[in-house]
Amino acid sequence: MHKVVHVVIGCCISTAGILILRHAHLVTGGAPGLALSLSYLFGIPFSVAFLLTNSPFYVLSIFGMGWRFTLTTLAAASLLAGMTEVDRLLGGIIVSDLAGAVFGGALAGLGLAYLFWNGASLGGVNILTLYINRRWGFDPGKATLVMDAMVVLSGIYAVGLSKACYSVLSIVIVASVISFFKQRISQANQAKAPA
Repeated sequence: MHKVVHVVIGCCISTAGILILRHAHLVTGGAPGLALSLSYLFGIPFSVAFLLTNSPFYVLSIFGMGWRFTLTTLAAASLLAGMTEVDRLLGGIIVSDLAGAVFGGALAGLGLAYLFWNGASLGGVNILTLYINRRWGFDPGKATLVMDAMVVLSGIYAVGLSKACYSVLSIVIVASVISFFKQRISQANQAKAPA
């Protein structure tokens, strides 16, 4: 029960960050960033795009992180997808690019760090980030930054160059927040490694 509460808290914080980014029409890194790009390009709900972009990464998770982590991550990703449906109630709220990047990035980073710390993620490249941390001890914030930069570069077509620049700011903030908690994340990640 204790674990469920932590996953719900992490998802709530991450959802707030993603919704702020969405209302600023920005992207971020990882599966949420890819899902935001797809939702802008094809007019599909974020939740559907998010679950689709996550699905290929679960194989790596099963073999690299173990069943417990994979099931927790699947639950967290599904919970986040469901939580983002509250966006339908928010209407046409517009968030400025700078506020979206700063507050959306900070909340998304805090939510991810909290999930990582508690043995879960939101799937996608987060699985790869934690696998790299577990396998080689690489800073999860720096790994997130590199992978997220690639996602944001691919999202330029969906949001345009100006918003892509603010999106880069958001991923720097996400990575910085995660790096701030890297020691705790690494300790929790090593302790939960599969035998």
